[in-house]
Amino acid sequence: MEREVERELKIQKIKNGTVIDHLPAGSGLTVLHILGIDKGYKNAVSIAINVPSKRWGMKDVVKVEDRILRPEETDKLSLIAPEATINIIRDYKVSGKNKVTIPNDITGVLKCGNPSCITNKREPITPVFSVEKNKPIVLRCKFCERIMERDSIEAQL
Repeated sequence: MEREVERELKIQKIKNGTVIDHLPAGSGLTVLHILGIDKGYKNAVSIAINVPSKRWGMKDVVKVEDRILRPEETDKLSLIAPEATINIIRDYKVSGKNKVTIPNDITGVLKCGNPSCITNKREPITPVFSVEKNKPIVLRCKFCERIMERDSIEAQL
């Protein structure tokens, strides 16, 4: 009889910062890009890709030391990882835990895919999208009514 070996994921704890858990498998690098971490971030960053998960099958996890997400970063994150959990770490302990939520309106995060949209002209108008559907994500431009789906959304992030 074979003996089952217990396996543990070993990623170093962070003293202060943010842990983003329950990311869709394979999205961890996109999260780093959204956060601007792929451009020479100076503090510790850990990323686990395709980690086994009882609930999801596979998931990604990102740990970022000395960084708290801004609201616009959370809005961007919600577009690719609507089930993610954001854990705030203080002195090696979880001091806050929040589920990512997709807001009803997405403001100033994406550009409209319609080149004729007023938001893509020389007018100083910030793009605003209403969320038409959460799974899969579907957005509608509030100005020209153009629909944007996951592929065109992810291409802009």
